[in-house]
Amino acid sequence: MALRDNAIVGFAETRIVEKSDRDVWELGAEILETLLDRTGFEKGEIDGLILSSSMTGAGNCFWSQATADQLALEVDFCQTVDIGGCSPVGAVARACAAIDAGLCTTVLCLFADTQSAETNQRLRHFQAEWTLPLGLMGPPAAFGFISNRYEHQFGLDYSMLGKLAVAQRNHALLNDNACEKLRKPITIDDYLKSRMIADPVRLLDSVMVCDGASGIIVTSRKNAARKGLNKIVTPIGYGERTTYRASEAIVDVTETGHMVAGQRAFAQAGLSPSDIASFHPYDDFIIAILLQMEMLGFCKHGQGCNFIRERSFAIDGDLPLNTGGGQISAGQCGLAGGGTNLIEAVRQLFGEGGARQVANTRNALVTGIGGIPYARNWNSSVVMILTPEG
Repeated sequence: MALRDNAIVGFAETRIVEKSDRDVWELGAEILETLLDRTGFEKGEIDGLILSSSMTGAGNCFWSQATADQLALEVDFCQTVDIGGCSPVGAVARACAAIDAGLCTTVLCLFADTQSAETNQRLRHFQAEWTLPLGLMGPPAAFGFISNRYEHQFGLDYSMLGKLAVAQRNHALLNDNACEKLRKPITIDDYLKSRMIADPVRLLDSVMVCDGASGIIVTSRKNAARKGLNKIVTPIGYGERTTYRASEAIVDVTETGHMVAGQRAFAQAGLSPSDIASFHPYDDFIIAILLQMEMLGFCKHGQGCNFIRERSFAIDGDLPLNTGGGQISAGQCGLAGGGTNLIEAVRQLFGEGGARQVANTRNALVTGIGGIPYARNWNSSVVMILTPEG
């Protein structure tokens, strides 16, 4: 058995809202019901449950079991993936591994968080002692540090970051599930003039924490065929790296674990960056998109701005980028936010993108970013390449 012996057979997504008036388990129930209706699976056939991390459930050490109980799911395999924004993509890989190992046959991967309405996080690491007292507060400051270092090493044309922001915002305008507050057109000039958050990170560089849920069903390709499910999406390459170069005292913070994870994913898939039809990178900050382009080999390290300048990232462009708007322009559903770009990639490969459907559906590349360490880039990097089958 291998990664590609498995299949995503259905996807579901709620609307992303600024602050939910619905409980996180209610959102999860909606996702489950939609997936069962879409795929024809009976509830009793779901024998695996894998959740992404959730700020709502952060204080509950029995989060996966409690969620299974609330959804009345009796399963043979249950897990919460705790690699931050990498968790949804990582959940797909773990679902495939569990199926391959014979631990279960059909897995609900559920990504739900209502961090805006109910956050229960209690971080226990370096921040309280080493960064917050010095004023380095939160992700914008951390990515401001990375941006400044990148600019020092290579130079940084902020209008090129604005080009990415505008491309994603244009896509969000076509996405009815995107947070309504964000569905307003912007220009590169709007980006450059937006309020500074943590110099040089601007308001339009940054995600807005929202609430929402999404999910998929993963089963073996053989089981999908038995069920008569001909429209499927198959993962053909996956790479994951956590705490890249952690043993070294001083590192280049403009290098990330996506370099290693990407090489593994491309090798498994038998593809190169030039083969990728659409790109759905994790986008908590715009600079993260540029860094991932470099680390994944779309261009050389330090050449991201030139790469952006020479290409179109529109739906009908050279490399369609986050065609649902990404998290920055659709809203970040807390730690379930990594599911937003994953679901959009699956939607595109199912050919169900509607007004934002891309023409080339040979494959899609999805990434994740999770956690912010001390004096490094980010904790976890994941890369997955998907292709349609059937």
